[in-house]
Parts: sequence; structure tokens; C-alpha cells
Amino acid sequence: MRKIALLTCQRLSNLFETDQTLIPLFADKGFQAQPAIWNDPTIDWRTFEALVIRNTWDYYTQHDQFVAWLHKMRDNHIKLLNPPDVVLWNLHKFYLKTFQQQGVAIIDTLFSSAIAPVMLKEIVARGWENIVIKPAISAGSYLTKTFQVSDMSENTLSDIVKDGDWLIQPFIPEIEVQGELSMIFFNDTFSHAVVKVPKAGDFRVQRQYGGHYKLVDPGVSLIDMAEKIIACVGEPLLYARVDGVVIRGVFHLMELELIEPDLYFEFGIDIKKRFVNAVTDSLDR
Repeated sequence: MRKIALLTCQRLSNLFETDQTLIPLFADKGFQAQPAIWNDPTIDWRTFEALVIRNTWDYYTQHDQFVAWLHKMRDNHIKLLNPPDVVLWNLHKFYLKTFQQQGVAIIDTLFSSAIAPVMLKEIVARGWENIVIKPAISAGSYLTKTFQVSDMSENTLSDIVKDGDWLIQPFIPEIEVQGELSMIFFNDTFSHAVVKVPKAGDFRVQRQYGGHYKLVDPGVSLIDMAEKIIACVGEPLLYARVDGVVIRGVFHLMELELIEPDLYFEFGIDIKKRFVNAVTDSLDR
């Protein structure tokens, strides 16, 4: 039987529950899919036909180790999905600059680096009343916080952004009302879309913070926009999740998730089968 590794982390050594349900579907197509912890030193990755990133949800706390592992996979010609170079590029959220330069609407963003930290006067000049500050290397709203600009001092901001790279963005009220839209693609083909709405009084849409998800039809124009965003990557992608919000009728990209996104398999067996077919098709062509 052909072997596939479904990459995960120590905390979810047997995969997240919805990803576990992929294993019998792979078996139906003649593949032995099994969970594998990405930083397990005892695993010989050459024994697998492909490694599919799924629940490596600790990579941002072990960034240097994860980067070294990605380089090792690439240098040893281990088939990783998505490809190592794509993952390396997608690790740091300053990739949003690339889309901005190509004319894609993104959430208005100040990019703060350790060598050129954003000053409070730059935020004030934007006229933002409430802001969101997030690390450039993170997932699941890790270390992401909101602030009222009028309550901030230069020292308060400096204490946050003095180390590492950060994104500073205005708080987007549309997310509280209409939610964040995620459009999911397998092998560059649209599969499904989900709207995520935060619980009352919160800005984070993830389930662990009380967010509510529902399956939606985004419509042709939004799907076309997402396809153009994915095309900017210029590499074949097994999976891609385009996250954004519509502001005054225009879709604004928040993130392009190409590493280990939740793909919302809980919304139906057809979604799982499309993903499994995408994996096996990518191996057979």
C-alpha cells in the first residue's frame, strides 16, 4: 500500500478529530495514511510517498526548528504538500506586501520590524481609533491583541513591537457583523467557503474563542477574486485558504493560509473526498 504521512504535532499526535476521518477515505483509494509528528527524530521520511501538512499547530512557537526541517525536506527531495518553498514564504505575514504590490486589496496595515519599529505617531496619523496588533509569525490569534489608540503611549507600543516583526491594523467592525470569509481551494479549484463570526464582545473568530462557523456560497465574483490571489503565488498548491472580509463592497485579503489551515472537514463527506482526491491526483500526475 502506498504510504502518506499526515503531519501533526505532539499535542495532537493522532491528528485533530476531523482530520482523523480522512484516513479511511485514503484507504478506500489504496493509500495508507497515518499521522506523523513533524519533529519526531525517529521517523524516516523517505518511507512515505508524500507528506501532507495538516495539524502542525506548534510551528510558530518552534519557528527556527520548523524552518530547518523544511529545508531538510527540500534538500532531501521529500515530497511535501504544500511545497517547502511555498511554506517558507507563507510563514511570515509580511508576504501580504507582495499582494499589496500586485494590486490586491489587503487590510490597511503598518508593518513593524525590529529594525524599523512603527511609532505611535504613525498610527495616530492613520486616524485609527482601535487597532489590532499581531505577530508576523503566528497562528490562531496567538499573541494577537486589540488596543484603543487613545489609551496607548509610545512606551506601551514600544514594549510590544521592539522585538520581532508585527502587523498593526485597524479594528474592522465588519468582522463583528458579517464575519470573516474563508474560501478553500484544492489543487487550485474552489471547494467550499465558510463564514466565521466572533462571539459577542470578541474580535477573534476561531472556535476556541467562541466563534461560530457556517457554510456559505460566496458567489462567482468573490471566487474569481480568490483565484486571482492564489494565482499570484505562482506555484501549484494542494490546498489554499483565502481569508478576508468585504468592506464597502470590496474584498480585502486578511491572510492566505498555505501551511496548516483548518479546512472545515466537519461540513461534509464531500469536502473530505475532494481533499483526498486532490492529494491522490497530485501524486499520480
